[in-house]
Amino acid sequence: MSKRFLKRYIPTPEKIRSIRSLHFLGTVLHEPNLWHINRHAVSRAFLIGIFWCLIPMPFQMIPAAIVAIWFNANLPLTLAVVWISNPITMGPMAYGTYVVGTWVMGRPAASIREFKLDWGWFGERMIDVGIPLYVGSLLTAVMISCASYLLVQFLWRRKVRSDWHKRQDERNNKL
Repeated sequence: MSKRFLKRYIPTPEKIRSIRSLHFLGTVLHEPNLWHINRHAVSRAFLIGIFWCLIPMPFQMIPAAIVAIWFNANLPLTLAVVWISNPITMGPMAYGTYVVGTWVMGRPAASIREFKLDWGWFGERMIDVGIPLYVGSLLTAVMISCASYLLVQFLWRRKVRSDWHKRQDERNNKL
């Protein structure tokens, strides 16, 4: 993703300040680092956003926003990345992290055919499914979010280096 692309779609701090429903936050959202698009803010946004998108819980955007504010990550990008887990992707992601959790804990994984989408079944199997699900979710979230942080750092540096070399070549060709 290019910096220009991100700037086009991320709301400006002025636009956020004008939203009346966010005035209860006071000056928290006025911190300029929450809106900067630089290597550190973007890589932190991916770290935080991917971590919280892999944790199966309702309202993932709330803890993601709090952590993004705390660590001065790019807030809009953090919230956008959290939406990787949406109603379409949440099922496969949850089952994948459940399988990772059962593998780590040395338990046999239940077949996907055994799962039922009703509260009674989930209430009966809360311990059998919930513990491996959260163990796998935490492990997967930490690993993938750290990998995404390092990947964004690497790609950003590579792009800067590439642009620098292009400028150097253009300067040398002008001489």
